[in-house]
Formats: sequence, C-alpha cells, structure tokens
Amino acid sequence: MDNRTIIEQGKAILGIEFGSTRIKAVVIDDKGNTLASGGHGWENRLDNGIWTYTLDDIWSGLRACYADMLKDVREKYDITVTSFASIGFSAMMHGYLAFDKRGELLVPFRTWRNTITEQAADELTRAFDYNIPQRWSISHLYQAILNGEEHVADIDFFTTLAGYVHWKLTGCKVLGVGDASGMFPIDIATGDYDAKMTEKFDEMIASKGYPWKLKDIRPKVLSAGEAAGTLTEEGARLIDESGALKAGIALCPPEGDAGTGMVATNSVSKRTGNISAGTSIFAMVVLEKELSKVYPQIDLVTTPDGALVGMVHCNNCTSEINAWVNMFKEFCELMGQKPDMNELFTKLYSVAMDGDPDCGGLISYNYVSGEPVTGFDKGAPLFVRKADDKFTLANAMRMHLYSAFAALKIGLDILFKEEHVEVDEMLGHGGYFKTEKVGQSFAAAAIHAPVSVMETAGEGGAWGAALLAAYMSGRNEGQSLGDYLSNVIFAGNKGSRLMPAKEDIEGFETFMEKYRKGLTIEKAAVEVL
Repeated sequence: MDNRTIIEQGKAILGIEFGSTRIKAVVIDDKGNTLASGGHGWENRLDNGIWTYTLDDIWSGLRACYADMLKDVREKYDITVTSFASIGFSAMMHGYLAFDKRGELLVPFRTWRNTITEQAADELTRAFDYNIPQRWSISHLYQAILNGEEHVADIDFFTTLAGYVHWKLTGCKVLGVGDASGMFPIDIATGDYDAKMTEKFDEMIASKGYPWKLKDIRPKVLSAGEAAGTLTEEGARLIDESGALKAGIALCPPEGDAGTGMVATNSVSKRTGNISAGTSIFAMVVLEKELSKVYPQIDLVTTPDGALVGMVHCNNCTSEINAWVNMFKEFCELMGQKPDMNELFTKLYSVAMDGDPDCGGLISYNYVSGEPVTGFDKGAPLFVRKADDKFTLANAMRMHLYSAFAALKIGLDILFKEEHVEVDEMLGHGGYFKTEKVGQSFAAAAIHAPVSVMETAGEGGAWGAALLAAYMSGRNEGQSLGDYLSNVIFAGNKGSRLMPAKEDIEGFETFMEKYRKGLTIEKAAVEVL
C-alpha cells in the first residue's frame, strides 16, 4: 500500500509532542516510516513569577500544529485526512495542572522550569527516602500545601501537560507510567504509584483536613500497549477546526518527553540508555536493580513499559561552545569572509580530534546558568589555564567539548562507579553529536562504554509518541516494547557505533581530576562576578 492510500484509508498513525519551544506532529506507517509532519512554535511566559503556558496557548498551539501537518499532507498527497489507526500524545514531564470538580483550572499551569518548590522537595525526599526533585508534580502540590494556598482544598484532579491534553480529548484521566514516574514515585513491582509513600503523604497532610486523598486526585497509571480511551467528538474538534477528523480513534497512554526520547532511540531495554545533548544535557540508563541509596544527582523514573531508569539531568551543554563559535564567526567576518555556520561548527568540532587526550591541561566550566549536579545555583562561564599548558585551537575545542559533558559525567560516575551499573550501549542524539564521530568519541570516553548514533535519532519525541501509538494498535504477537522496537522499527538500523579509545578514556579522567579540583575556582568566579 502506498503512502497516499495509507493516510487516505485512516491506517496511518499520528504522534504529537508538546516540547518547551515547539509542538510537533508526525504521521507514520506501521513500520515507523515518516509520511508527513508539521509544527508550531510556542514559548512559555513568566506570569507573576511563574513559568507557564495558558490553556489557550495549549489548544491554539495544538490546532496550529495539526493544521501545519494537514498542509504537508495536502502538498504531498492531495488528500483530506479524516482518521488514523491510533494517536499518541506526549509533552514536557512534571509540572502542575490542578482542576476542580467542574474541570476548571485552579491556578496557572506551573511548568517543570519553575524552581519554587525547594522546601517541599527536600521534605518529601527525607520523608520518602527517595529523591524527589523540585520539578516533580508532587513537589508542586506539597509546596502549595506548605504555602497555605486556598485552591488546594478544591482539587479534584491534578496531572501533567500530556495527561491534561489526553483527558480533554478522551475523557480519560490516565497517564503513561513513564510520565507518571515524574509525578510521584512508582513501585516497579506493581507498575503503579508507590503505596507506602502515598500513605506517608496522606499522613503528612492529615492535619490540613482536605476532603481528598492523594490516590483520588491523580491520574490512573497505564503501561505502553494498554488502551487509553478513544477520541471524542468534542476532542476531535479541539484538534481539527475543519471538522474533517472523525471521533472514535484509539489513543495510547500519554507519555512524557523522557519516555518518547527513549523510544525514539531504541533504549527502553535493560542495560541500554540514551544521552540527549543540546542546550541542556541528560542521560537515562535502564537499570537492572534499585540503587543502594538516595542520590540528589539522580532522578528515578521509568520507561513507558515500567522499567526503572536512572536519570542525570544537567542545565548546561552546548551554549558556551556556541558562544565561542560565534566569536570565531566574528573573526572570519573581520577578515572579510562570510563563513557558513554549519561548516564552521563542523571544522571547529573536528579539529578537537587533533587535541591532546587531556586537552593539554586546559579546563573550562560551561555554566551559563546554575548546575545542580555540581552544587551551583548560579553560573559564570570560565576558561582557566597555566602559562605552560598547551594552548592550541585543537586543545581549546576539545576542552569545550569535554566541559559540555563533564557535569553529566559526574552524575553518571555515581551510577557506573559507585552503583556498578552496567550498560551495553548508549545512544546519543542532539547537536553535540551532529559532527560525525567527534562528540560520539568523547561521550564514549567519558562513560567507558560504546556510544551509537542512529539516523532516526533526529526524528524526536513526536515520532516516539507515534511509535507508542503504533505499538498499542498492533502489538505484533505480544512482543515487549523493547523487542517490538528492535524487531519492527529499528530492524537493520544499528547506527554508527564507536568504542571508547584507551587514550581518550585516560585523557578524559585526567581532565576530570582538574575539573573537580577547579570547582573552587568556579565558585569564586560566581561569587565575584
């Protein structure tokens, strides 16, 4: 069946993801091939000290994104879209959307970006003996309780962005387990919210006399492959203003962007993981067992099918590299040249391969903003060297690429060196890996494990959401999600795999020794500047 017929007969699958700056839609066939796509840019706003998106932002953005996808379909196939085999939604994880019994939003959407829940996160972490980051939904709820906010007594339901969109489209108050794991800790044995921690939370707030229990106001947890409701008539109109889209389409459980990132890189099975490296950087490793203790540097979430994942998230990655490349661009222009930015990035990344394995003694800190993994609330980009260090272009660029990975390595070293977590392979995606072999080689050296980059890694979370919808609508003889991805979607696509070089491993470790000692220099820079 050709692509046009697949879409026309409603056999295609739609995935839509609400990212922090862009809403993207992807239409695929049952083998994961992209047939059409669309997008819409949006930005969060600072409203009375809260980073938020309005409900109108959400729905007008969704309609604009869907309309852009329809435009792509018309231009490619000259047909009208009326149905899909299934649909999947995903969005930024965490945050806080609270509603009353009438379904009215009680306070503006508080996104993951807000750092206003420090007291709540600290108290919950101690009470649960489990790391509860500030951005988690339960931190936002508990902080609202600590603040004495009046709306808390009126809560009938609270959820994430993906959970909210799914609810309004289907009437189902559900959430994929991966997204749910960013609301509240998950018991891996049951695949549901941790019962003892739930009971503990209710005990902590019992004196407040609220008319609800925690279990009554949060979404039901579903695993990948489970049915999660169907599109209602009202829901269809919320997506497609033209009225062409029909109701009755099956939706898969709504997921978070971490889960769709794992799906899009085929890293949902145990002993696999992925590294997303762009403006910020994070890594997720699917664990074989629980960690021995609580680490503030490591979040525990799950894959979309409920396997435990250790996640290290760092605020800074390529922004400082971009600043240096722009300075070189200015130099080129000063010399009367008009550089192509892609070529400039490629050449400067590539020259790093000629640098000394330890960067010639040079060190830098790419802290454009604070870096919680290393204990910094604020940052100051810093480049330090001794007079006799080897100050060359190759070493300087290698240093910046090492620095972009260094804070993440500190978190991952806890997993690999202290908890003895083993990985067979890590999948890299994002701008850091764009220049062939460069970022990939340094990442492999940092984690002492092979790193692969797939051609499909650039497809993104909307593609991952579509794959989850495809998995639900055609379970392929009961295969696990990991087997389904490997056997159906990624069959024959192994990507480019690089083993770490011994001299690069040794060089990176030498760099990290100076980096860790030099954190006192960064602290002084932050205090003085």
